Amino acid sequence: METHPPKRHLRALISVFDKEASAPLVEALHQLDIALLSTGGTHHFIRSMGIPVQSIESVTGYPSILGGRVKTLHPAIFGGILGRTTHKEDLRDMNDHDIDPIDIVVVDLYPFDQTVKAGASHSEIIEQIDVGGISLIRAAAKNFEHVLVVPGSAYFREVVDLLNKNQGKTTIRDRRSMAAAAMHVSSHYDTAIFNYLNDGTLNVFKESIDKATTLRYGENPHQQGCFYGGSTEVFEQLSGKAISYNNLLDIDAAMGLIAEFPAPTFAIIKHTNACGIASRENIEDAWELALAGDPVSAFGGVLITNTTVDSVVAKKINDLFFEVLMAPSYEDESIDLLKSKKNRILLKTKSFLMPDVRFRSILNGVLWQTSDHKNSIPELWKIQTKKKPGKDEEKDLVFANSVVKHLKSNAIAIVKDLMLLGAGSGQTSRVDALQQAVKKAREGGHDLKGAVMASDAFFPFSDSVEIAHNAGITAVIQPGGSVRDADSINYCNSAGMTMVFTGNRHFKH
Repeated sequence: METHPPKRHLRALISVFDKEASAPLVEALHQLDIALLSTGGTHHFIRSMGIPVQSIESVTGYPSILGGRVKTLHPAIFGGILGRTTHKEDLRDMNDHDIDPIDIVVVDLYPFDQTVKAGASHSEIIEQIDVGGISLIRAAAKNFEHVLVVPGSAYFREVVDLLNKNQGKTTIRDRRSMAAAAMHVSSHYDTAIFNYLNDGTLNVFKESIDKATTLRYGENPHQQGCFYGGSTEVFEQLSGKAISYNNLLDIDAAMGLIAEFPAPTFAIIKHTNACGIASRENIEDAWELALAGDPVSAFGGVLITNTTVDSVVAKKINDLFFEVLMAPSYEDESIDLLKSKKNRILLKTKSFLMPDVRFRSILNGVLWQTSDHKNSIPELWKIQTKKKPGKDEEKDLVFANSVVKHLKSNAIAIVKDLMLLGAGSGQTSRVDALQQAVKKAREGGHDLKGAVMASDAFFPFSDSVEIAHNAGITAVIQPGGSVRDADSINYCNSAGMTMVFTGNRHFKH
């Protein structure tokens, strides 16, 4: 069903990966009497719709070659897109070479990013690098004063509405807007390819996120805020108000913390720090002990667990005012109860691996680092004291080190029986952090005798272990590395305490 449109019929070139998604747009173009020009697979699809369409090959005089790698790269195509119909010189060249203008360019690129995420082979990924499509997009965007570019299936519906509303006509403002969208698609696509191909040889920072959620405000009401990313890949919101900037910070902290614990665990987060966390065989006990860690700070916090919230624990949680509750699943009865307060945010977490890299803006640039996924493994510890940790102490030391890793520095975590008794975080000295943790534990009525302590960094003096010993703490886990490590080790030996070095610092700023 090949046709050759008259010279100044409006013409649209269509080359799309997602052909089904293009059907409404193809139909709209046809109804508006816009002549269609298309490539191989898309050409066959449009013909199957019973709509007249001209093939690229009939324009270029060349077939698709190299397994489809070269189809549209030809002056007859790019001259038609880049030709400025208001420039006499361009019109003369186009007339001399029998090039007809192309007024609309519709492209949907090969799914490179999705192919990488799907774990495809290297050769399959390379074949998903779109050359012709990206060239069409950039050419049409450059000549937006004369050409409308539609750079992906996400824009098809919008363009259908636009064309139908204006009988196929567009304004310079419309075309410039779509050109900006096209360059976004192009840059996002190129960034994904670069990050796949770059083996670290080129030390540059390139990230592109094409999903955005405008937030009510930023960290404070007078600040603007936006989240760039796909939160639906991480959780499903079951109820509650719109998630805020600060909620997202706490959610991120909670997700990172809970990932450390394989046993049923409940944690309470406040301003990105854990104020309560406990592991137990059943979630009810874990919740009660997490709350007992610091019930005052738990008010208005973010709650997270790694197991199902049943109706029994839901009734207990419901008595507390909190901002967010996160769990992988909920019993139906528990959801109904917890939804009773309309602003309360309930999230169903999905299977999700925390990112391998972290970055933040500072000064006039960006800081980049790999994530702190280093875990505490007893087999790799270096026991520094005469007294070795007992079996229960060892479990508590692992637990405490996993908690302190997620507290803001300087940080101390005091743990007993897989429960956080007290935490000191964000302090300007390690002694202050320890004193804060001891104070918190005592205010909660907890017996520190036999408790263990974790520090995110080394002790420069023996004063901290002395304070810990006087409080009843019997075992300490820390990175080690101070020139005065011997002072702390000697004190522990004289006091009958245990001290182990992990060799891994966990600063968090």
